[in-house]
Amino acid sequence: MANIYDNAYDLEKAIRNSEEFQGLKEAYEAVMSEESAKKMFEDFRQTQITLQQKQMQGEEISEEEVEQARQVVELVQQHPQISTLMEQEQRLNTVINDVSQIITKPLEELYGNPEEPQQ
Repeated sequence: MANIYDNAYDLEKAIRNSEEFQGLKEAYEAVMSEESAKKMFEDFRQTQITLQQKQMQGEEISEEEVEQARQVVELVQQHPQISTLMEQEQRLNTVINDVSQIITKPLEELYGNPEEPQQ
């Protein structure tokens, strides 16, 4: 029987070599190589992190913060390189979510859907 950790490392290697990851890497490098895009992207990421931390700590997010975040998102979506980066990130996230569903399938089959009676 194969070592599950060896399989996990093989999966990591497959993700690194995937078209989706390579596209994300190229898009990220393009953003990081242009100073204005890099700054805009870093501001966007910091806004995301700040709001996520507030949510996780149960703090209320003000209307002002929501509006500021919306403006930052609109701005980065208009930048072609950042927009491409976000698209590539979404493609890779789709692959990772699909893989996650595949590897958790044994648990789903074992426990089943709690709303469906076991046969």
